[in-house]
Amino acid sequence: MSVADLPSSAAMRRATADPDRRQASAGWLMSAPALALMLTILIAPVLLALMLSFTDYSLGNPSFNWVGWDNYERIFTRSTYTKMLSATFTYVITVVPLSVGLGLGAALLIQSLTRGAAIYKAVYFLPVMATLLAMTIVWQLMLHPSIGVINRGLEGLCAMPFTRGLFSLSFLGLSPEATWFGRVCTEGAPLWLGDRDYAIWVVCFIGIWQGFGFNMVLYLAGLTGVSRELYAAAEMDGARSYWERFRLVTWPALGPTTVFVVTITCIRAFQAFDTVEALFSPGGGPGKSVYVMMFAIYEKGVTQNLMGIGAAITVLFLIFVMILTLIQRWITERKVHYT
Repeated sequence: MSVADLPSSAAMRRATADPDRRQASAGWLMSAPALALMLTILIAPVLLALMLSFTDYSLGNPSFNWVGWDNYERIFTRSTYTKMLSATFTYVITVVPLSVGLGLGAALLIQSLTRGAAIYKAVYFLPVMATLLAMTIVWQLMLHPSIGVINRGLEGLCAMPFTRGLFSLSFLGLSPEATWFGRVCTEGAPLWLGDRDYAIWVVCFIGIWQGFGFNMVLYLAGLTGVSRELYAAAEMDGARSYWERFRLVTWPALGPTTVFVVTITCIRAFQAFDTVEALFSPGGGPGKSVYVMMFAIYEKGVTQNLMGIGAAITVLFLIFVMILTLIQRWITERKVHYT
């Protein structure tokens, strides 16, 4: 074979590049259905909501007007929407730490039991499995001002002289109105769902009651990954009490689980809707004290057909969720777990 018969370097590069191009084309062809589905279901609705947030569009109207940043300005300046932000962040700040803390406590309690752990798991997880709308109706009956079991129970405690004196702190020489229980006994039980001072805290309590069982399950899964050798090593180093073992071994080892639980709980807290819709629809509670974001999106975008302002609130909600996701990723990349 002569030198002229040898393939040129350009021909060799083309021969090498052709299989790579065919492999890349096959990869894009195989992933095309998933990409098209993601574009249709995830990206396109977000872009559509972003576009509608700059308009005054209403469903059924043949045309709409561009209003620029007017919808966002209304969210941060009008009292209705400032109440929405206040109620939303009050709910999130209250529900997230308490449901996470109770979930961790329940998981540690169940792990320490030698008998009956399955019963406690079922009891704590029952609110998660139950339909929240149905359970909200039960809470509505329990909180009824006249026939509710909670107010009836408070009336029974007030009727007992010893209990009334104990909880009202009258033995310290205080007047009956000095404590909350004393005011209940003298003025009557509060209107839990009709008083703006109580409505948001009732919703927070139901959210904690319904959510901490889910966090308990996640923490139980995280506790199974903690090596027993770490506890033995910590005990050899002098960590003999339960608190020291928790502080030095358990809590650091639960770092990734805690990041995930807090992020998921925050997102679920921002998505609060069922309880508010069942207890306070329409209107968002007394004085809009429980006018959370998801309920505002439903009321403005669906009930009142104000798609523009509803889309603006939706975009704001997505921004909050994106911020939480980025914080979770940043913390995870800092290697919060211990091995």
